[in-house]
Amino acid sequence: MVVFGSLISLSGLLILLLRDAPLGGLSPAVAGWVMIPLGLVFVVLGVLRHRRKRAQGAPGPVGNPVQRLKALPRLWRTWRSGKYPELPRSQVVMWAVALVYLVSPIDVLPEFLPLIGVTDDAGVLVWLLSSLSVASGSYLRWEKNHDDPARGIEAG
Repeated sequence: MVVFGSLISLSGLLILLLRDAPLGGLSPAVAGWVMIPLGLVFVVLGVLRHRRKRAQGAPGPVGNPVQRLKALPRLWRTWRSGKYPELPRSQVVMWAVALVYLVSPIDVLPEFLPLIGVTDDAGVLVWLLSSLSVASGSYLRWEKNHDDPARGIEAG
C-alpha cells in the first residue's frame, strides 16, 4: 500500500510539473493536487497497517525473494490438495481477477490518459506481487513449522 500510494503521489507531482493539457476534462492542476494527497493517504494507511501488525505480534513471512518465488509452485500444489488451509479461496480468486485485469484490454482508466492510465495497472501489479510475496513467505513459515525435512526454508 505504501508503494502504491507513493506511485500515485509521484504521478500527481509529475502531472503538476510536466502536463499542461487537460486530463479527461480535468485541469492538470486539479488532477495533480488531488492525486498527491490521495497517494499520501495510502502511504499513511500502509504504515499504520504495518505498525498494527507488528504491535499485535503476528508472525511475519519468512524467506528472501528468491525462496518465496521458488515456494509459489509448492504453495499452489499444497493449497490445491487441501493440505494448506491458511490460504483462503477468496485470496486465490482475487489473484485471478488481478491477472485477468492486467492482461485485459479493458481498463478502468484508459491507457491513452498519460501517467494516470498506467497508474491503475501499476497499482494492481504492485498489489499482486506483494500479495504473492506475503503469501509465499507465510507458506514458507508454515512449511518450516510442519517439519517436512524435504521442504521448508532450509531445503531451498
